[in-house]
Amino acid sequence: QVQLVESGGGLVQPGGSLRLSCAASRSIFSLYPMGWYRQAPGKQRELVAVYTGVSVKSYADSVKGRFTISGDGAKNTLYLQMNSLKAEDTAVYYCKVRYYSNDYWGQGTQVTVSS
Repeated sequence: QVQLVESGGGLVQPGGSLRLSCAASRSIFSLYPMGWYRQAPGKQRELVAVYTGVSVKSYADSVKGRFTISGDGAKNTLYLQMNSLKAEDTAVYYCKVRYYSNDYWGQGTQVTVSS
């Protein structure tokens, strides 16, 4: 079992920044692949950024150059730094990890980009 607790969402103006956090109940080095997904109203959940291995990252084309995924092993926490936010980034953001072939999701955190 893995528990995930997300935080860091909120309301931000276009062009602004937010950092999302996902605190895990186990060492993040045992939870690959681990990443961030988002779901906007009326749309399917989509991959935003993912670690598929140590230092192996990939991003959705829509966020490349603006978002950065990172992890802190000492804190068992996964982060998503989001810069240059756009209205179309508005969504509920979820972290997801895999542990012994089972996927675990966080509860989601709302990100709203609006002036």
